[in-house]
Amino acid sequence: MRAKRKQKLFVILGLVSLAAIAVGLTLYALRSNINLFFSPVQIAAGDAPLERQIRAGGMVREGTVNRDKESLEVTFTVTDYADDVEVRYSGILPDLFREGQGVVVVGQLQQGGWLRADQVLARHDENYMPPEVAQALEEAGYSPEDYQAKAAEVGKRLDAQGDATSQN
Repeated sequence: MRAKRKQKLFVILGLVSLAAIAVGLTLYALRSNINLFFSPVQIAAGDAPLERQIRAGGMVREGTVNRDKESLEVTFTVTDYADDVEVRYSGILPDLFREGQGVVVVGQLQQGGWLRADQVLARHDENYMPPEVAQALEEAGYSPEDYQAKAAEVGKRLDAQGDATSQN
């Protein structure tokens, strides 16, 4: 092999090696920023990783919202009407947050099976279902239509209770 050809070969091998290292470091950095979505059914089945950032979604179960009078601590239960997950959050909840309303919670699943939330996102319409929720329900053997019907029923009942309270 001539010296010139050998030099080009080393340059090309060096560039390929640097590109491989750059891709590897990028993938390693992105690994910790991925938030995988899990439904309460999947969390109850043990599919969700412990103490790693995840997203969990469902409806806020009626009668489960407890607010601490001394702080911004709130506990509530997220359900898909098949299984429940307790959520503990410290902060100001979104204006659209209420019982019977759909939420997506970003946080870490703890050893006791509860979720320590860093962020709570409220959905504006109980008829909307993110594709990952629908897919998770179907994989668990539940119909998204049944879930949406139950959510609509809860929403109507809560609206009726609100109307009755405002008339008194």
